[in-house]
Amino acid sequence: MSLHRFHNPVRTIAGQGALQALPDLLAGRRALLLSFPEAGPLGLLDDLRAQVVAVIDTITPNPDIADLAALYDEVWRHDAEVLIALGGGSVIDSAKAVLAGTPGGTFDAIAALLREGTRFDMPRCKALIAVPTTAGTGSEVTPWATVWDREQQRKHSLQLDITWPEAAIVDPALMMKLPAAVTLQSGLDALSHALEALWNRHANPVSDALAVSAARSIVSTLPALMKQLDDPALREAMALAALQAGLAFSNTRTALAHSLSYPMTLRHGLPHGIACSFTLPLVARLAIGRDAGRDALLAQALDVPAQQVPARLESLLHTLGVRTSFADYGVGEAEAAALLDEALLGDRGRNFIGAASA
Repeated sequence: MSLHRFHNPVRTIAGQGALQALPDLLAGRRALLLSFPEAGPLGLLDDLRAQVVAVIDTITPNPDIADLAALYDEVWRHDAEVLIALGGGSVIDSAKAVLAGTPGGTFDAIAALLREGTRFDMPRCKALIAVPTTAGTGSEVTPWATVWDREQQRKHSLQLDITWPEAAIVDPALMMKLPAAVTLQSGLDALSHALEALWNRHANPVSDALAVSAARSIVSTLPALMKQLDDPALREAMALAALQAGLAFSNTRTALAHSLSYPMTLRHGLPHGIACSFTLPLVARLAIGRDAGRDALLAQALDVPAQQVPARLESLLHTLGVRTSFADYGVGEAEAAALLDEALLGDRGRNFIGAASA
């Protein structure tokens, strides 16, 4: 038997009422709450304000370097040992990007790390407790933060030892008021995480088991949830599946579909969940036939013979109202071919089993 390694240091508490574990996780430490503007009106902050020194609820989708510089200054003005990130991937990623205390006390050192790879000493840092309000991000159990750089038209990925959350609280009760569009986009992001962990050079038996279970659950749950957004059982099933997908790709990283998604978001404005999922049938066609073991797992995940996986994904996406060709998003054949070539050479694209060896 060959050796396999699976590592995830995040303490995870999941299920209805999981948020009640927060005081024990804080253990008396001073905490600062980061969230998004709609969190207060949705009632998501009501039980948390008394547990924190302050609330910063100004985080918007797709955090950009310019926005994070201002957030960094605001966060480090507060005397808090812990950041609680309550929201989707943008909130959790923003929290990861401002955890590290820099020698100069500004975000400049982190921006230089992202843009040029310039390392710096961290004299101090804050702990992170991630509380997702969407079933899809996976960021609550991974060390990566996606940081957008619209000035340079690039996407950066931040990963430090400290960007693993200390703990994750996955409470489906926080997801009950998610609107349909966000429910769909986050659910498809989770499906992409699961499939990307399967057609991945770094897959292992533990990540495979998590990814297959996640994909099977999402394929059956998400269409039903889109018809019954207020169903607690369906919300809980999606929350668990998204968590499993996050745990799976915490060890494999994502692959080609995500690599393709970044320019689609930067250049064409597609929401991340759509950008990383509309190409799943295309990527499946490229994956099937390359590795018999991977084919078998994909067949198990989609509950069809391997050769039918691309068609099954296309049917699922169409049923959910998601178009699946580049042309549907205003991308011509020449640009689509260039995007695919570029994506295969990207950091995430090289994880795909169909990419050339690095």
